[in-house]
Amino acid sequence: MRKKRVWASLVLALFLFIFAFALPQNTTNTSAAAKTAAEYDKDKTFRVGMEAGYAPFNWTQSSSSNGAVKIQGSSEYANGYDVQMAKKIAKALGKKLVIVKTDWNGLPPALTSGKIDAIIAGMSPTPARRKQIDFTNTYYKSKLCIVVRRNGKYANATSIQDFKGAKLTAQQNTFHYQAIKQIKGVKKQPAMNNFAAMRTSLQSGVIDGYVSEVPEGITAQNAQSDLKMIKFKNGKGFKTSPDDVDIAIGIRKGDPDKAKMNAALAKVSNKQRDKLMNWAVEKQPKTSSTKNWFQQIWDQYGNMILKGTGLTLWISLFGTVVGFLIGLLIGIVRTTPMPDSRGRRGVLHLIDWLLAVYIEIIRGTPMIVQAAVFYYGLAQAFGINMNRTVAALIIVSFNTGAYMAEIIRSGIISVNSGQFEAASALGMTHFQLMRKVVLPQAIRNSIPTITNEFIVNIKDTSVLSVISVSELFFQGETVAGQTFQFFHTYLIISVIYLVLTFSISRILAWVERRLDGPTNYDVMANPSTLATVDDSTAENMNTPTHDVHNTKEDQHD
Repeated sequence: MRKKRVWASLVLALFLFIFAFALPQNTTNTSAAAKTAAEYDKDKTFRVGMEAGYAPFNWTQSSSSNGAVKIQGSSEYANGYDVQMAKKIAKALGKKLVIVKTDWNGLPPALTSGKIDAIIAGMSPTPARRKQIDFTNTYYKSKLCIVVRRNGKYANATSIQDFKGAKLTAQQNTFHYQAIKQIKGVKKQPAMNNFAAMRTSLQSGVIDGYVSEVPEGITAQNAQSDLKMIKFKNGKGFKTSPDDVDIAIGIRKGDPDKAKMNAALAKVSNKQRDKLMNWAVEKQPKTSSTKNWFQQIWDQYGNMILKGTGLTLWISLFGTVVGFLIGLLIGIVRTTPMPDSRGRRGVLHLIDWLLAVYIEIIRGTPMIVQAAVFYYGLAQAFGINMNRTVAALIIVSFNTGAYMAEIIRSGIISVNSGQFEAASALGMTHFQLMRKVVLPQAIRNSIPTITNEFIVNIKDTSVLSVISVSELFFQGETVAGQTFQFFHTYLIISVIYLVLTFSISRILAWVERRLDGPTNYDVMANPSTLATVDDSTAENMNTPTHDVHNTKEDQHD
């Protein structure tokens, strides 16, 4: 008994340690979830969505230097051309600026669902976008360029037609990608989600170049000496319309503040805008050439990576524990014997059918789709504006619960049917049978699969970047996009994932061995002891019989 108590104490201490490690990393997320609706009242705040990873328009930094603004639900800050323009708009509206860090593809649904009030992220007011959202007047005019390798085949190109046969791409859901078709004979590659992915593909030789805007091209070649921006003269570049190259603020249809925003933008002259862009190019994060790559990344972004690690661990742990409880409950219900009453049988059939539908839907759809539908869909359909971290915990828990339900059910079925019959003969209820006989064995048999589910959850939290949860992978994307050290950043992220999964698998393997108990039950080791035990056992077996017999005679007398 004492050993069991010691083991339980060790397991409890382990979980407390994990919680202690994870929770401090996310105090800002927790506090953001606890904030009342009044604090994010649209009459008091101006919530602006941006990637915070598209320098010089916007980027993430660890301090408030150079007029940076704190990111909602995070201890990081956002800065750049977009942030400074957002500050001017917020001041004109008489509201407090709140930066909401959001993945590029998540910006339109975040706006239409009411999670943000405006998109200020270098977005062009294309006709396709105007069908969904409205736009203010232009706040920056840009020109398209192509970023290539400095020593590559297309480094000396002067016209877009010089890229005949080149493998080109651009960011997904942008006019940049549509403009590629203007080049005759070009090998158009699949669009990519962000600039970090495009720069990595370019440096590795997967593509020959990518279409971008001049400010981003300047940033790319300044940060990486092996990259070069090809800027075209009039008549040799891309044919564009104002809707394509003008950059405006995205707002909801019928936004009453549109006139005020346009009035504020009109006060910023073109000269001031150019000056502000030059300032952003100069102030954007830079890497130090005097340090090795690991030191460069860790000194500047180590805190962000650790916080992402803590959030990943917290979400996966919470999701696995709650998912296990959900799966345990469903497993018990779905293995309940059919009652004799017709009405009860019908109710149980209905419950079983509903649970089966839940399991099939969750297991039949990717978690990344579930996250997008749940987070944005609830806001658009029912006006439920949920905190990202809370949404992530719910998504992972219910996703895990569907898989755990089948794991537990298979564990229950694996228990020998004779034990069910014996328990029934003893008059046990189904609940007593489960609690005292079946579940201890079923859970023990399921531990290897539960361990695997925990490890899968640690890795699958990366898909939550679709709703911009600042977990480990999302933070890694931000760091890679700002340092241009893609291989090195993702190498660090991979090592952290490996350490987490390896540690968890070893810890739960130890728990599994403890549940097995000692393996040495060799009673034949000492024959003399066995003989003594056998003799004493025989005597003890005879003695009670005689006593009982005498007792019966005494009772008869």
